[in-house]
Amino acid sequence: MIRLTLVAGARPNFMKIAPLIHQIQQKQKEGKAVAFRLIHTGQHYDKNLSDTFFEELNIPKPNANLQVGGGTQAEQTAGIMIGFEKELAENPSDLVIVVGDVTSTMACSIVAKKANVKVAHIEAGIRSFDLTMPEEINRMVTDSITDYFFTTSSYANDNLKKAGIEADRIFFVGNIMIDSLVKNLERIEEPSFFKELQLSDKKYLVLTMHRPANVDNKENLQQYLDNITAFAKDFTILFPVHPRTKPVIEAIGKNYPNLELVEPQPYLKFIYLLKNAAGVITDSGGITEEATYLHIPCITLRENTERPETCVLGSNVLVGNDFKALEENILKIKENNWKKVQIPELWDGHTAERIVKILFDLKY
Repeated sequence: MIRLTLVAGARPNFMKIAPLIHQIQQKQKEGKAVAFRLIHTGQHYDKNLSDTFFEELNIPKPNANLQVGGGTQAEQTAGIMIGFEKELAENPSDLVIVVGDVTSTMACSIVAKKANVKVAHIEAGIRSFDLTMPEEINRMVTDSITDYFFTTSSYANDNLKKAGIEADRIFFVGNIMIDSLVKNLERIEEPSFFKELQLSDKKYLVLTMHRPANVDNKENLQQYLDNITAFAKDFTILFPVHPRTKPVIEAIGKNYPNLELVEPQPYLKFIYLLKNAAGVITDSGGITEEATYLHIPCITLRENTERPETCVLGSNVLVGNDFKALEENILKIKENNWKKVQIPELWDGHTAERIVKILFDLKY
């Protein structure tokens, strides 16, 4: 019997874990000797940011919720490590599987390795080379102690090889988040406010911002909102507001006529908004992947990206805080003059199948 422990901590993790669970459940039905425990660290504690995903993505409620909640990076890391150490002691595992680059990814990897349990990292090897990003620290630490590396792109493969990782521990499997997207495209749901706000297809932009450098500083956030609303005056701008961004916007105290603030959206409703938008303006890495697959123009408010394939092949353009570039790219969206988009290799909806096949070939 292979015993797997799957770790999810924050919103993006659930879309990456769900296809894996479905494939493991399929193997169980086929009579394979495999068991899994799903651990929710509770790193995201807003109901709209986590609880709804279990239902929407058709995955079981977690076997354990560490209920870490908010706090500083150090407080969250410590809380996750204490809770996960107890979990592993009480429920031995042959392999801990972590996904993405959130605090939970790093914290649970460290605990597993100190308990002499092997670690597999899904979405290994991606790098922004920007050490001011907490996620970059999480990626580097996790990959420095991981045993098996499941990668999304040739860029990630190259990063790992340059770091001295042996080729036989690197598995290029594609992008597991696209598995969730492909599976759920027929199930997407129009949010109730869509008609209330008189939104229509390709007549609005989606805006998402959550990175501390962009939203924690009132002056920075105001500068972005001032410019985005001015440059995109012909569009309604739909902004699902992260809980910690709300008070900063309130402190700005300005009224932007074409800006609509809405609650964080469940997965199926957010994908509906993204799929039907004229374009998306974001500082999220995951959304650049979804926009690329959906061929939606994507403007990223960052100077760098850990997903260069979304720029080289996909629909993504980096503008950082270059407001002239922001204006030019919003104009391209308006004029329907976006670049040609290609979907990267193995972003095909079958990544989880490839991962689970490899998991059964590993030595435990």
